[in-house]
Amino acid sequence: MADPIVEFRGVGKWFGPLHVLRDVTLSIAAGSVVVICGPSGSGKSTLLRCINGLERVQKGTVRVLGRELSDRVLASSDFRADIGMVFQRFSLYPHMSALANVTLAPRLVRRIAAADAEERARRMLARVGLADKVDAYPGQLSGGQQQRVAIARALVMEPKVMLFDEPTSALDPEMIREVLDVMRDLAGSGMTMVVVTHEMGFAHEAADRIVFMDEGEIVEDGSADSFFTSPATARAQRFLDKILHH
Repeated sequence: MADPIVEFRGVGKWFGPLHVLRDVTLSIAAGSVVVICGPSGSGKSTLLRCINGLERVQKGTVRVLGRELSDRVLASSDFRADIGMVFQRFSLYPHMSALANVTLAPRLVRRIAAADAEERARRMLARVGLADKVDAYPGQLSGGQQQRVAIARALVMEPKVMLFDEPTSALDPEMIREVLDVMRDLAGSGMTMVVVTHEMGFAHEAADRIVFMDEGEIVEDGSADSFFTSPATARAQRFLDKILHH
């Protein structure tokens, strides 16, 4: 494959005595949509957080956008801005409108002029279906709408890769669909996406690849179709049985 956007080589990560990532090797190509799934505590979110340096590895190497992650690389705000991240919690500024929340980073980090940043922010809010909510404050928005503002806030930076850490797990069921619809649209547009999620319908439909983790290891890594129709391991089969028939 061409230079991967994200590359893990022999990565080990510990939290004190807890071995959370065990010899993880993984390459993610530009334009691919990769869903990381597995039981709770399998290391999925930790893996994701290693991509943008929120967690640092003790063994092996992580390369993102062709650069090995180091203090110096991570100190570059431009480099970090190329990696968009959407968390479980929306963490919007409550005292700022949706528009102001989305406009802030392009002005501070990308140093874009206020008028341009606002124009971009309006475009991104429209893209996530919130053109009519630009002046609303987070407290006036539903959880699903807040999460879509958070996605717009990441997209406005024009990142080269988008990371999603269980973006729907804090939402009420009726709001999950609206967030997944935005993510599906994004996946179809060619954005490189790495998504930790329990939403297997989305995974089956939108992902090119499923990475199944258990106990800190990558147990399976293959196409969504093969993972759902004929998982290669008993561990994956158990996981699917549990999640699809609960």
